[in-house]
Amino acid sequence: MSSHTPSPRHNPPTVTVERVYDHPEDEPAARIFVDRLWPRGIRKDAFHYDEWAKYLAPSTELRRWYAHEIAQFPEFRERYLAELESDSGREGIARVRRLADGRPLVLLTATRDVQHSAAEVLAEHLQRTAS
Repeated sequence: MSSHTPSPRHNPPTVTVERVYDHPEDEPAARIFVDRLWPRGIRKDAFHYDEWAKYLAPSTELRRWYAHEIAQFPEFRERYLAELESDSGREGIARVRRLADGRPLVLLTATRDVQHSAAEVLAEHLQRTAS
């Protein structure tokens, strides 16, 4: 009888959200900018990121509808999660996971209210659906 040792279970990488204006440049994480629009006041060559994943940002229609009205956040969250479950959303999630290659993920956003942002919803979704 052969003995089989199960492979160790891998913990999913951590996912955090940071503002682009506060982000340190020297960390071993995959840095993914997740806003659809480029942040004001930041030159592209002065901001360190691994990927601009605007393909994972909420659709323009959803972003405009939400307009950061906190009272609409619960519905915004549900609509955005539905977009992430679409074929293109799943493809984008898979691309970001490949990019991270097991490293922690830092989702970068320019929004002031990170707690009520698409980046926060995306981070929760990535953690919840990690395999």
